[in-house]
Amino acid sequence: MGFLGSLLGIIGFGIGIPLGLLLGFLLFIYVEPDDVKEPISRPIHEFDTNSLLDILPEIPLWVKHPDYDRIDWLNKLLSDMWPYLDKAICDVIKSTAEPVFAEYIGKFKLKSVEFKNLSLGTIPPSIHGIKVHETNENELIFEPAVRWAGNPNITLVLKLLSLRITVQLVDVQLFAAPRIILKPLVPTFPCFASVAVSLMEKPHLDFGLNLLGGDVMAIPGVYQYVQDTIKKQVASLYLWPQTFEIPILDGSVGSTKKPVGILHVKVVRAIKLLKMDLLGASDPYVKLSLSGDKLPAKKTSIKMKNLNPEWNEDFKLTVKDPESQVLQLHVYDWEKVGTHDKLGMQIVPLRLLTPHETKEFTLNLVKNTNPNDPHNKKWRGKLVVELTFKPFVDDSELFSGSLHGSGKREDMVGKGSEDVSLNRAGLLLVLLQGAEDVEGNHHNNPYAVVNFGGEQKKTKTIKKTRDPCWNEEFQFVLEEAPLKEKIRIEVMSRRTGFSFRRKESLGYVDINLNDVVHNGRINEKYNLINSRNGVLHVEIRWKVI
Repeated sequence: MGFLGSLLGIIGFGIGIPLGLLLGFLLFIYVEPDDVKEPISRPIHEFDTNSLLDILPEIPLWVKHPDYDRIDWLNKLLSDMWPYLDKAICDVIKSTAEPVFAEYIGKFKLKSVEFKNLSLGTIPPSIHGIKVHETNENELIFEPAVRWAGNPNITLVLKLLSLRITVQLVDVQLFAAPRIILKPLVPTFPCFASVAVSLMEKPHLDFGLNLLGGDVMAIPGVYQYVQDTIKKQVASLYLWPQTFEIPILDGSVGSTKKPVGILHVKVVRAIKLLKMDLLGASDPYVKLSLSGDKLPAKKTSIKMKNLNPEWNEDFKLTVKDPESQVLQLHVYDWEKVGTHDKLGMQIVPLRLLTPHETKEFTLNLVKNTNPNDPHNKKWRGKLVVELTFKPFVDDSELFSGSLHGSGKREDMVGKGSEDVSLNRAGLLLVLLQGAEDVEGNHHNNPYAVVNFGGEQKKTKTIKKTRDPCWNEEFQFVLEEAPLKEKIRIEVMSRRTGFSFRRKESLGYVDINLNDVVHNGRINEKYNLINSRNGVLHVEIRWKVI
């Protein structure tokens, strides 16, 4: 029986294998499994209510909202770059979190906090649509719809007394709608000076938190409490209009600092200046300017043949950084022919001044600012000046006060905030950003001319273009608000080669400054008068002292 059983087993094995392979092949070729079906495409109007409710949350925003754009290329870019972005973002998280962890060392018997694992996983976030806003400002605004169902591996190890406690973050899901602003745009790579991020709505964040081998978020009541706490904290910090700003370029490289006040300088007199003329006298005058200012230096009148001149002349200079800027004073001996001889100089740091307080300085003139130069020990005379720094009134201060039932605010002294802005001196800033579709009859080399208060200021010339971009700012210091005045800006074209007409007008615009004073700022595009299709982009601000 043993031999017969073995023989029958061998015969059955030899017959069963070919027969099984044949039957399996036939089943694979001719029989389809019931659970594998071809996807059915149906118009959306054929779905019932329950089916629609199931699929609507998954539909991308670019399908539901026409103002959102589809950007598959960006998702492909994120997918390819994600391994490198993961490392870069984790390095930033680690460098940011470690100083925070260090503050808790020693508290609550905590000996150490460190990352055991830190990775955002292999699944990148996806952008379900992006909306771009067009504004007249010098900035770029866009709002992506971000979704991330990730598999991060973030593990913290806390050493408490002699215990090692492991906390692990798992199964993160994030839905957010941030607004990202690149501002201001500058002619230096990467062409924007900072990134400002704010959330347009409270983000949805879901995650698991493993502690001592169990999911803390599964405890009744804990999940909802953690969700509400996170949303409330994030909203208080980053929900619009709150912003999180990330500087990209240094202020000296990127955007130009905005004026913060006016420096009033009174050049009073000089004492015992050097004799530079053959007859034992000098013809002195003073040049004054602020460091870091590209505007031309201001000059006093010339006092002929006088070693103890008295000027008593007032000047106003625009201040951008009172902590770092200095007032530069140079005294020269005027010469009818040739260069003017330098009698001496001195500087005054603006940080020595108290706002709105007049301070008198009696300055010993030196040859230069090098303290080790032996020439600075020589007597060169003294210069007496009076300085007053008057900062601009901040908008929050200008419009602060109690809100009455009539809906009008009053300031702290009981006067309308609007009256405060009208009765003070200030600075008018005119920023010529550019023009569009300007066209001349003979040439297209546009530049702009600003005419206001008897002064005329010009931008640079952009050659061979109908869409010049100047981005130049001009300043006018005024004793009172220009309520009833207008400013004229004319776009001109200058001949660069041979032409019968050297200059020609491409259009102009007259702007009433009444709205600028009352609103503090305008930023508009104006249709040029005497132009076919020309448009001028101007920003004007009124800063009250």
